[in-house]
Amino acid sequence: MTSTARNEREMVLNAGKELSLTTDPLERLRLQCLQRGVAGIRDFGRTFRIWDDDGDRKISYEEFVKGLSDFGASLTATEAQQLFHSMDKNSSGSIEYDELLIALRPPMSKSRISLILAAFQKMDKTGDGVITPEDLKGVYNVRSHPKFINGEKTEEQIFQEYLRTFDSPHGDGKVTLQEFEEYYAGVSASIDSDVYFDLMMRQAWKL
Repeated sequence: MTSTARNEREMVLNAGKELSLTTDPLERLRLQCLQRGVAGIRDFGRTFRIWDDDGDRKISYEEFVKGLSDFGASLTATEAQQLFHSMDKNSSGSIEYDELLIALRPPMSKSRISLILAAFQKMDKTGDGVITPEDLKGVYNVRSHPKFINGEKTEEQIFQEYLRTFDSPHGDGKVTLQEFEEYYAGVSASIDSDVYFDLMMRQAWKL
């Protein structure tokens, strides 16, 4: 088992232990995301983007409850109400799910956030705030990829497969900074040492 996989496994186990001890709705939801591994927070964010039909980045209480159910979160009706009302600061009857997702991320040091941003900016060659397969050309070389060598997949298909690491299996094939941050928030939660996180990011992205 690699060190990163071991870290993720330990995070999942610890999240399960901590979940039985906390009564705070936000913390309970965060731990349930982390129980799903490093991609848990990313997947939770994807659930609510799907529900945002009109693209206003806001959801009603009914949509919030439905999203929790679709994700499989285990919150009582009282906990869901407490969490929603704590985020609905102006009592408008809706919340901006971006704020919820930011609040849901485990705390990260400024140095970790800076590394995540630097990695995203390196990938986002066009600087438009979205990573697409086109951005990966010249950054991610598929020539040595086994599926490219044996003709199983084209360069474009491999790019799409790679982007799903940060998006989701049924995503749109594009990765925003927010989605990238949500993925690495989970990775960060699995790594206690700032030094190790720094080393991992610099090696992975050649920063």
